Amino acid sequence: MCGIVGIFDTRGGEINRGLLERMNQTQIHRGPNEGAIHIEPGLGLGHRRLSIMDVAGGQQPLFNEDGSVVVVFNGEIYNFQTLVAELTALGHQFRTHCDTEVIVHAWEQWGERCVDRFNGMFAFSLWDRNRQTLFMARDRLGIKPFYYSLLNNGLFLFSSELKALLACSELNRTFDHQAIEEYFAYGYIPEPRTIFNGTFKLKPGYFLKLTRGQTTIQPQQYWDVPFVRQEIQSEQEVEETLIAQLRKSVNSQLMSEVPLGAFLSGGVDSSAVVAMMAETTNQPTNTCSIAFPDPAFDESAYAQQVATRYSTRHFVEQVAQDDFELVDRLAALYDEPFADSSAIPTYRVCELAKKHVTVVLSGDGGDENFAGYRRYRWHMMEEKLRTKLPLGLRRPLFGMLGQLYPKADWAPRFLRAKATFESLARDSVEGYFHSVSILGDELRAQLFSPAFRSSLQGYQAVEVLRDYAANSPTQDGLSLVQYLDIKTYLAGDILTKVDRASMAHSLEVRVPLLDHELVEWVSGLSPSLKLRQQEGKYILKKSLEAYLPQTVLYRNKMGFAVPLASWFRGPLRERVRAGLLGNTLADTGIFNMAFIKQMLDQHQSGRRDFSAPIWTLLMFESFLRNTFGQDSELSAGHLRKVA
Repeated sequence: MCGIVGIFDTRGGEINRGLLERMNQTQIHRGPNEGAIHIEPGLGLGHRRLSIMDVAGGQQPLFNEDGSVVVVFNGEIYNFQTLVAELTALGHQFRTHCDTEVIVHAWEQWGERCVDRFNGMFAFSLWDRNRQTLFMARDRLGIKPFYYSLLNNGLFLFSSELKALLACSELNRTFDHQAIEEYFAYGYIPEPRTIFNGTFKLKPGYFLKLTRGQTTIQPQQYWDVPFVRQEIQSEQEVEETLIAQLRKSVNSQLMSEVPLGAFLSGGVDSSAVVAMMAETTNQPTNTCSIAFPDPAFDESAYAQQVATRYSTRHFVEQVAQDDFELVDRLAALYDEPFADSSAIPTYRVCELAKKHVTVVLSGDGGDENFAGYRRYRWHMMEEKLRTKLPLGLRRPLFGMLGQLYPKADWAPRFLRAKATFESLARDSVEGYFHSVSILGDELRAQLFSPAFRSSLQGYQAVEVLRDYAANSPTQDGLSLVQYLDIKTYLAGDILTKVDRASMAHSLEVRVPLLDHELVEWVSGLSPSLKLRQQEGKYILKKSLEAYLPQTVLYRNKMGFAVPLASWFRGPLRERVRAGLLGNTLADTGIFNMAFIKQMLDQHQSGRRDFSAPIWTLLMFESFLRNTFGQDSELSAGHLRKVA
């Protein structure tokens, strides 16, 4: 795993070596083993290396035989040995034993369609001097990050993390107001936006090409989740094929010249990965778990069951219930506002894993692939009601009921009818957006100042989902929301969270459940095999009954929960008030400060649970301080240094 940076002058000017070195150095945590840069007229490439494969000979930037093609690469190409054999037969000569070299020769052989040949997680940038072309690509699911910006002076910058681009003083630091609207709806900023105008994330499954003199950028999509329904098979055939596909995916990702292990939370997905690993390797598998002192949040006993069954070398550490010292550290890790509080335990489990291994396999992607989230069940129940009444009748009827029904944050979901009524008053995409929003439309309208709301010119964050839904390969109710999550939540939240938390500890995380061939195959299964009678991951669980205990397979999902509500009423009470009611947020002009105070008062008195919105605001405030410092005066969309 590595970090990449680059500067491409579309006008052919001289590259600033000092800037390139500073950009590269900001990502030293991603690659502590080695670092190097390459500069030629109009081009500079930088690389930080975490040595995993061909430790002795895989240095980057890496060139083809005659030096006309050079690449910097972050990730792993799992099928590189197969590609080496194919490319060698076609006349290409290899000088290393690492997967990076496959990229330059695949480009020579197949051009931009080389990405179709790669099975893995990757973000890379390749310069072809003969064609005067810079080619960049990101893997199909967005496991590895890629940021870029084209400046007014003709410089094109790219990097693995946003902090590297911020090393350039000419980068536009004005806020993208639509990105702020999206952040307070989703808790993260979905691709392709970033918090800054003019700086973007390359979408998963997309590539970019640039040539000298080019003044516009047009990313092109090379892959999408197909959701093409397969021919009907018996459940037994599906189960057998699923285990074979899972075993193949895990086995392909075990290549490593450094110590390797797995995260083991005690949930279905990570346990499935560990079971397949234990089957494949002769040596005991290294597994890592974290425990919580509060039984309501602790899954360590289930992880221990799996560890015992497969005789793993199991490492467990307990995370303190008041582990909130990371609040400001998270802002530095993520570079832009990021409000998934499970980043705290994710950081801790990566910290634990790094003490024992350099590479780990995780179970991420199982919920999106196999419909494991509880919200899918609720959405499909609501969809049944939506089909019985047209929107013209539902909107006024359930809209009125939603207004009249009292808010009941304390109650179980089935008693929180207000949220259900509000969702039923919307169409399918709006309803799903309402269920995943941290702050719904009404709350955001109250949170933002009139001036900021006016600057949005009517834009609402639901448009992110609407755009994806309009281009979805499926209109099946369940498959559609899975598709929306794969395009937004998986890439923007889950994979971003794990990438930054792991790379902060120079730890590589691989995700076998996101092998694109497995994802394609699973997408074609009947939705009834994924969600059946309120049982999510139905076929995955059935397939694993011979491999995992029933208590692991059929218990309620817990996840990496953090006790925010009690933190904000107890040990973080004054810290939260000082942060949210201080000058940092007020000076932006973005917020209605009276409403923020109202939310805090109601939460800390116990009348309402506003823990998620408060955490979202706290992370935004921490981002501002981390990015602009204490000596800055902020206004909406503009940063002005205090004289």
